[in-house]
Amino acid sequence: MAKEVERYSKATRYLHWMHAISFSILLLTGLILFVPALGFLAEDSWTRILHRIAAVLFVVAPMIYVPLNMKRSGRGILSAFKWGKEDIRWLLAAPRYYFLCDEEAMPPQGHMNAGQKMWWLIALVFGSLFVVTGGMMWFAKDTASPGLLQWAVIIHDVSFIVTMIMFFVHIYMSAVHPLTRPLKGGSWDSMFCNGKMSADFAKAHYAKWYEEVSENKDSG
Repeated sequence: MAKEVERYSKATRYLHWMHAISFSILLLTGLILFVPALGFLAEDSWTRILHRIAAVLFVVAPMIYVPLNMKRSGRGILSAFKWGKEDIRWLLAAPRYYFLCDEEAMPPQGHMNAGQKMWWLIALVFGSLFVVTGGMMWFAKDTASPGLLQWAVIIHDVSFIVTMIMFFVHIYMSAVHPLTRPLKGGSWDSMFCNGKMSADFAKAHYAKWYEEVSENKDSG
């Protein structure tokens, strides 16, 4: 039995790195622009320039990735919108898992658990709002009506707040929590390093997916 199973391709890991870096820059520069007390850091317009460079990277990365990985991208998007009883069971078991560290609480999951589906949905919905409203604020500030621009700013700010909160929750749940931290050979290694996850971690957290992978290997 293999000690590790491949979870993410090299292209997917590159996309995740690109989005993690660009979003971190967007988050930092966005906070400087959003919080009045940090306004002194936005002198000489460097903050806006860096914000826009990161925004371009944030948008271009999936534009390159998706056409080259249509099947994988489509599968991920469909999974994010496909919810069932096992996802409800995961949400009900999450408090025991994350607050009491009860690793036996979680029901068997496929490639994506309910928490990851929520993050995907937030990234897809609010990421799209980021792009549309940010584009309006950047390119249409001289042509759009003041009312429309005001709504764009409000939606952009709300999207920023929601995504920022979930971004930190995502980091904690996937890399900091005692049951998912890097030392357990789990999410961090599979997404940021070699793309592989320990078989024990996969069986404990993604039992249905692990069975599918194992069956495919055996049949091959």
